[in-house]
Amino acid sequence: MATLKTILAIIGALYLLYFITGLLIDIGTFDQTKGGYEPPYEGWTGQPVDWDSLDQTTTGLVKRGYVADVHIHGTTGMISFQILGYKMDWRKPSARAMKVHKPREALLRRGFKPIF
Repeated sequence: MATLKTILAIIGALYLLYFITGLLIDIGTFDQTKGGYEPPYEGWTGQPVDWDSLDQTTTGLVKRGYVADVHIHGTTGMISFQILGYKMDWRKPSARAMKVHKPREALLRRGFKPIF
């Protein structure tokens, strides 16, 4: 019986490690830019979001991750996270995100009508 508990504990620990690692990778790849945090949001470095690589849904775009999917609503701009089937609204794009990542323009190109 102790062997079964040990095996189950190891499986649980490995799953937890996978979940935490995947979540950290998903969060780390969400915004790969740095700098330009103050208006006029210039001087930033890195790669802005590649909107063309995101999947399109009926409501917007989604960046699929290992653990968390990041959704952006095509009309409202609401950014949401979906983890284990639960979707949580986070916020709308910041002024910096609007200038650096240009989500409005990307949604227009994909056929949405953003109002944010």
